[in-house]
Amino acid sequence: MATRKTTGADDKRGAGSNPAADMQEAFTQSLKGITDRMQDLNLTGTAAALLENGRKDIEALVEANKRSYQGLQTVVQRQTEMLRNSVTEWQEAMKGLPGQDMSTNLSKLDEMGKAAFQQALNDIRELADVAAKSQAEAFEIVRKRVSDNVEQVTQLLQQGSGRKK
Repeated sequence: MATRKTTGADDKRGAGSNPAADMQEAFTQSLKGITDRMQDLNLTGTAAALLENGRKDIEALVEANKRSYQGLQTVVQRQTEMLRNSVTEWQEAMKGLPGQDMSTNLSKLDEMGKAAFQQALNDIRELADVAAKSQAEAFEIVRKRVSDNVEQVTQLLQQGSGRKK
């Protein structure tokens, strides 16, 4: 067996003073502990649980995507409806303008412009609320699934360490 020669510098540092070696040793011990716990798991039940967990993950992602897509569809439909209403309102307003004097027309256009601007702000708020709601619903589905996964892994690790004691 080969032995390492020590130098005076080694003696001055003392044992255990190499931070990289200490970190490597701590990492190795942690990894060994995790490996030991995983070996104690009942793999037949664990495999079924993992498959079921994977199925639930996919279902959650599909549901989150569906909610997000539905929200996007709602936003697009509402935008189309808003645009259609604005065009119709402007067309109706323009029909009444030709027979009036210029100052009345300008006054009417000014009022219409202010009303259209206010309506656009209201529409933007509504669309932002619809989009935020659908994204919040999708996020909640994924958050719940992640929480369930963490809980399940914690239970599996507790079961594995409980058998060893």
